[in-house]
Amino acid sequence: MMLSLIHTFLNLSAPPFTFFSLLLLLPPLYFLKLFTSLLSTIFSENVSGKVVLITGASSGIGEHLAYEYARRGARLALVGRRENALREVVDRAAQCGSPDVIMIGADVSKAEDCKRLVDETINHFGRLDHLVNNAGITACCMLEDCTDITNFRSVMDTNFWGSVYVTHFAAPHLRDCKGRIVAISSVNAWLPVPRMGIYNASKAAVLSMFETLRVELGPEVYITIVTPGYIESEMNKGKYLSTEGRMTVDQEMRDVQVIIPVERVEDCANAIVNGVCRGQRCLTEPAWYKAIYMWKVFCPELLEWGYRFLYMARPGAPAKEAPGKKILDYTGVKNVLYPESLHNPEIKTD
Repeated sequence: MMLSLIHTFLNLSAPPFTFFSLLLLLPPLYFLKLFTSLLSTIFSENVSGKVVLITGASSGIGEHLAYEYARRGARLALVGRRENALREVVDRAAQCGSPDVIMIGADVSKAEDCKRLVDETINHFGRLDHLVNNAGITACCMLEDCTDITNFRSVMDTNFWGSVYVTHFAAPHLRDCKGRIVAISSVNAWLPVPRMGIYNASKAAVLSMFETLRVELGPEVYITIVTPGYIESEMNKGKYLSTEGRMTVDQEMRDVQVIIPVERVEDCANAIVNGVCRGQRCLTEPAWYKAIYMWKVFCPELLEWGYRFLYMARPGAPAKEAPGKKILDYTGVKNVLYPESLHNPEIKTD
């Protein structure tokens, strides 16, 4: 009885208490955030000579983060599965200005590989200042159409567990150096993009995990959570796990899923490193996606209707007859929306 009364009291009192508390707290809080933001812009972290470990560095955002850190003089440990492609990135990062770059072939979905890659970094450099959890894969499939749903465990194993494993082994070293973690999530963590449910869930898990780690790791390790939108990468060339769970490149299917402007990867990498060095807690790139988030918060039904209208073909029709793709095909607007590299289906291989 007493517990029911307590919940009744909280149900009645919590909303008005929260409303009036926010009225009082938000103005000074946002003024303080503005002030600290200006300070962090002026006194941005200098990463010259610092050690940065980047997973998924053989292509896409990870590759260009390596170049951006290299231009600023950071020492790099670059991790990837495709060793030939990764070796090219290592060589180019050295040319960009990194004084010391090592290559570590590893699969972050395996805990033993994650321990090894952290150990190799510490053995070589003796410290770790920035950890960039970037490795990721995606799947493009309606849940009901999966021929074997267990084929898609690799998405969660790589995107979520890969970040968790590496962070687990790196955390003590980051504490020692009062370092930073960069968690690459995605706007898909909060956007209901159809056919991307498992990928979306993996990125939502990354977002939630690293928000929790902010509390657990406290002031000793600073965390920046990045939620990129559609960025120039192999994923946005149409590299997906198919319905059968096989990795494929399908640019027709890409045109079903990507019907908005794609940002150049160099611009994204520059914005991420700038944000990390300024100590930003969260970074959405490109920034205009924040406006879509407002629709998600205040009008979720309209957002869901819009995705259903643009991305879903009529019942029984193939996905490639979705209205959004027809708009791209009929107008030719994808020649404007996509960077030049996305028109070529070739991807890096070993």
